[in-house]
Amino acid sequence: MKRSTVPQPNGSARDTACYIKKKDLNREPIWGGKEPPISQLDIELTERCDNDCIHCSINLPENDAKAKKKELSARQWKDILKQAADLGVMTVRFTGGEPLLREDFADLYAFARCLGLKVILFTNARGITPQLAALFVKMPALEKIEVSVYGMHRKSYEAVSRRPGSYAEFLRGIHWLTKSHIPFVVKGAFLSANKKEIAEFESWAATIPWMDRPPSYSMTFDLRGRRDSPKKNRLIKTLRATPGEVIGILNRHMEAYRREMSRFCRKFLGLPGKKLFACGAGRAVCVDAYGRFQPCLSLRAPDLAYDLKKGTLRDALTRVLPKLKKASAVNPLYLKRCSRCFIKGFCEQCPAKSWAEHGSLDTPVEYLCGIAHAQARDLGLLAAGEKGWEVSAWRARITKMK
Repeated sequence: MKRSTVPQPNGSARDTACYIKKKDLNREPIWGGKEPPISQLDIELTERCDNDCIHCSINLPENDAKAKKKELSARQWKDILKQAADLGVMTVRFTGGEPLLREDFADLYAFARCLGLKVILFTNARGITPQLAALFVKMPALEKIEVSVYGMHRKSYEAVSRRPGSYAEFLRGIHWLTKSHIPFVVKGAFLSANKKEIAEFESWAATIPWMDRPPSYSMTFDLRGRRDSPKKNRLIKTLRATPGEVIGILNRHMEAYRREMSRFCRKFLGLPGKKLFACGAGRAVCVDAYGRFQPCLSLRAPDLAYDLKKGTLRDALTRVLPKLKKASAVNPLYLKRCSRCFIKGFCEQCPAKSWAEHGSLDTPVEYLCGIAHAQARDLGLLAAGEKGWEVSAWRARITKMK
């Protein structure tokens, strides 16, 4: 497998001059004194991955020549990064697929950092080499690298990744991050192959210096938002955690969880109404491997996409984001239930999930509805069999939460 190599700039001021513009902030406030239109740019460098995880909502084979040929070039990505920086974006997130599969990853990373962008990297760590570690030391990301972990042992890990040798490469990548003192955190996927290893995983995670809280878990697994494989979607549905399993994971550190939920409920629970985009969509936007702009990382609805090969990031924001403000539910079931459900803040139901599950933006996802109601009952906000949209005195229930 060909891996990224570290670019070798000579470090002169001349090399970075094209990336830097100096300003006197007393005379020329940054962004003209206005808030930038977007806060973060998510970039899917590739849909390809060196793993073939059973639960993945995006992955294509590592050697998919057709997909690789369609991917944006390094020059095109640099142009998009420069546009983002000019718009005032401060953070870029490189994800995939597996972003380290790109032979030009190191070059793109260095370019983003020279633009002054903080970098978030989502990776399985298999592609972390001594050369990449050296680059991360020389040009720190300013954000912790986020590593997905699929098992604590070869058998469990590779039952998920479906790639022989992937566990050894994952350990090697973790070794180079640790040895080089590069800040990173880990997160898990709750699956039958590894669910008995949670205690072991959390004990190991606690030894990582940059972990300031227990690891998070993917449990409810998104379907493939590109709606490109009914077969894979059927598999993903069989892997999702049950409501009881989700509650068990949420309560594994019960005191801290209950305390956090008490604050969360007071701030975020209430009647959402028929507005569809009450989330962060449009503030953290996404560009996929082929140059399609979307208002968030998960949403793949064609009507809310824009081809950046035919226009600019500013054009995309101007054309797409106003649609989010106007988008309202019309589905009668959504209006009857979701728009009147005071526990909607618990629910992962959103236009992106609806699109992946049903091909529309406002069709309720029954699985996610069940999870939200289980969480609300566990917290004492609902009685057995009660539905969130049936409760009128919901404010009093939130107030009584301990």
